[in-house]
Amino acid sequence: MTIPLFRFFAYFASTPRPASKSQPHTGSPSPGGAKRRRKTHCLPLTLLLLASALVQAQNLPPTFDQVSAAAATARAQGDLPRAITLYQQAVQLNPQWPDGWWYLGSLQYATNTYAPAVDALSHYIQLTPHAGPALALRGLSEFEQGNYPESLRDLQQGIAFGAANQPRNAGIILYHEALLLTHAGRFEEALGQYTLMVKHGSVNDDVLTGIGLAGLRMPIFPQNIDPAQADMLSMVGRAASDVMSGDLPAAHQAFLAVFQRFPTTPNLHYLYGYLLFTADPDQAIAQFRDELTISPASATTHAMLAWAYGLRSDYTSSLPNAQKAVQEDPSLTMAQLVLGRAMIETGDVTGGLPHLQAVLSSEPQSLEAHLALAKAYSKLGRADDARQERLECLALSGQGAAPNASR
Repeated sequence: MTIPLFRFFAYFASTPRPASKSQPHTGSPSPGGAKRRRKTHCLPLTLLLLASALVQAQNLPPTFDQVSAAAATARAQGDLPRAITLYQQAVQLNPQWPDGWWYLGSLQYATNTYAPAVDALSHYIQLTPHAGPALALRGLSEFEQGNYPESLRDLQQGIAFGAANQPRNAGIILYHEALLLTHAGRFEEALGQYTLMVKHGSVNDDVLTGIGLAGLRMPIFPQNIDPAQADMLSMVGRAASDVMSGDLPAAHQAFLAVFQRFPTTPNLHYLYGYLLFTADPDQAIAQFRDELTISPASATTHAMLAWAYGLRSDYTSSLPNAQKAVQEDPSLTMAQLVLGRAMIETGDVTGGLPHLQAVLSSEPQSLEAHLALAKAYSKLGRADDARQERLECLALSGQGAAPNASR
């Protein structure tokens, strides 16, 4: 029978020592007897010290290596609650362990505990800067918390650092970025992200609805859609996805069906024209004109129509549309850009400068505005200013973007 350690030593301590076999005598003790007594007293003391050391060893907390190994085992077995608890203990023991913070944050996201996930992923990002997947996952967690500006920032930074390079991750990341861009009123940028998804085959009902929201310029999330508009948004998303995929004949038929069913819905013709702008500029202009019969005060449509005429060098037609765009929405950067260009090209160089400068005050890296200013300064004989603008153009030439009527 095994006696527990503490009971064993209690038993040993209560057991009397056996009597000495030597005859009792008086007088001074013999040297041999004293030595034997010292040995008898030392033995229980040594055992007691050994027992104390064993008890202390049994009471020591687990080491970092033990806890981290147990956490990995629990994670591998799918025991997420236990894995989370163990990873929490592990990062307390070693706060500089990046993998621990990553697994903790990803597991918390998987179990819908988003605030702790944000905290854990923030620790990981501090230890591992430029970690694209962690930035994206923190952005997704912030999205679920309703922290939309922070979510968009993190998702875009994550994408910049390669978080969407893997197809299995790209869909959810780009989809949420597009939802946030739509919610922020950056509709053309959202359509650009949806185009990437369509080209990579990431199309489902949610994506089609999202395309519909961005295309019709509705700054809401899918859960806030009026049920009466659900079919329309799905139809619009399907038609737009046909253009995005390059199937223009199918897109033409799909948009005709949408126009027939929803003939007075704003932004339908604008959307079709915007999507056709590169492939078929003439048809795009026709769609912009049709949009103005439904929404005659649409600043975005007037701005895009002015831009389209400008690309044809038809600045006489561009100018009145640009003027209307600025009148309808002076804060629209695209409107200021097309008006500045049209004024310069029709002879009012001095009058066009303030509009181009207004563009650069909000978008310092606008290649189109710098190009127009370089031309304007040359016409005014301001050679140094023109040279400086050309240098800016050279620096930005690899960073130019398509016109964006949302800005």
